[in-house]
Amino acid sequence: MSRKINFRIDGRECQSEEGKYLVDAARENGIYIPTLCNYEGLKPKGSCRICTVKLNGRYATACTTPVIDDMTIENDTEELNEIRREIIELLFVSGNHFCPACEKSGNCELQALAYRFRIMAPRFPFAFPQKNIDASHPLIIKEQNRCVLCKRCIRGIKDDKGRSIFAYKNR
Repeated sequence: MSRKINFRIDGRECQSEEGKYLVDAARENGIYIPTLCNYEGLKPKGSCRICTVKLNGRYATACTTPVIDDMTIENDTEELNEIRREIIELLFVSGNHFCPACEKSGNCELQALAYRFRIMAPRFPFAFPQKNIDASHPLIIKEQNRCVLCKRCIRGIKDDKGRSIFAYKNR
């Protein structure tokens, strides 16, 4: 049985099991830390960086950082929220994300984060890259134009020997 530890997020006293990832421990305490790449059942990677927090004054990803006793976390600050806004905007402009024309509109985590951070239009120019659709595996069609490099497909889809089917090249 894990022991209970105490920590603080934005000055609020919290408690969780030692070793639990910070994003999960925060959720248990009613505190929202945004994330895009984190997915229940998959080992966290911290690839999207949207869950970036300040841990004892240093940047860290909340989905890969285990909580320890007496840690102090900054989460809901203007500085961190601006970093998150920039990351979300860069995801929109580096892909072909045009929500009104997308079949996932209204049921999309990226779109939900854009609404949460009040992004009406990115401040950066759209790149509009043309990327091929990867339908090489029978279990998934990877729409490269909608990919946000979260790595869920790499971590979640394995062959019968437990090896990843996908990998990133030139990320």
